[in-house]
Amino acid sequence: MVKERILKILTWALLVFWAVMVLFPFYWMVLTSVKGYGAYNAEYIPTFFTTQPTLQNYAEAFTAVPLARYFLNTLLFTLVTTAAMLAVITLAAFAFARLEFPGKNLIFLVFLSLMMIPGELVVITNFVTITNAGLRNSYAGLILPSVTSVFYIYLLKENFEQIPDNLYYAAKVDGTSDLKYLFRVLCPICRPTLVTVTILKVIECWNSYVWPRLITDDPNYFLVSNGIQEIRENGFGRENIPAMMAAVVVISLPLIILFLVFRKKIMEGVARGGLKG
Repeated sequence: MVKERILKILTWALLVFWAVMVLFPFYWMVLTSVKGYGAYNAEYIPTFFTTQPTLQNYAEAFTAVPLARYFLNTLLFTLVTTAAMLAVITLAAFAFARLEFPGKNLIFLVFLSLMMIPGELVVITNFVTITNAGLRNSYAGLILPSVTSVFYIYLLKENFEQIPDNLYYAAKVDGTSDLKYLFRVLCPICRPTLVTVTILKVIECWNSYVWPRLITDDPNYFLVSNGIQEIRENGFGRENIPAMMAAVVVISLPLIILFLVFRKKIMEGVARGGLKG
C-alpha cells in the first residue's frame, strides 16, 4: 500500500514537472508580450512577472505590418487546402478499402513507398512544376501541392477496413451507390478519424513555412508563418522582442483554441486509427 502511494506521488510529481516544462515557454511568451519595450530592455535579470502589463505591443502587431492580411491569407489557404485534401483522401481511401480494380495492391504499395522519399526532394519537384506552370505568387501555387497525403489516405483506409463487409453488401443489395455508402455510412462511423485528420491538416497549413517561403515573394500572399520573418526584418526591428512576442501570441492563439476544443476528438481518432480487427 505504501509502495503504491509512493509510486503515485512520484508519477504525479513527474507529470507536474513535465507540464511545467512544456507550458513555461507559452507563459514566457505571453509574459514578454505584455511588457513594455523600455521595461523589457531595462531588465538585466529576467523577471517571471510584471507589475505594469500593457497591450500596446498587440496594437503594434497589427499596425507595423499587415498582420490582418497575413491572417486572411492563411485562413483562405487553410480552409481551401483542408477541404480539397479531405475530398481527395476520402475518395482514395474508399477506393483502396472497398473497391476492386486491377493492380490495386500494387498501386497502394507504390503509394506507401512515396512516404520513403525525403520531403526536400518533393519540395524541389513541386517548386519546378509550379514555377513552370506560372503559378508562383498565387493561391493555386500555394494550395495544389498540399491537397493530398499518403499517410492520411493510409490512416483512413485502415479505418474504412474496420467496418464489416456485410454492411457494404447489405447496402449494395438495397441499391445504395458507392458514393452514398461512403458519405452516409462510412464517413459518419469514421467521424473521429476525419475530425483528427482535419485538425492535423489545419495545424499543418497554419504552420506551413518552407513551401510558402519558396513559392511567394509577394507580401500580398504571405502567410502568418512567413509574416513572422517580415515582422522581424521590416516591422518592429530586431530589438523589439515584446512586440514580436505579441504577434506570435496572436498567431498561436487560434491553434491553441482549436486543440483545446477538439482534444477529445483528436485522442479518439488517433486511438481508433491504431486499432485493427
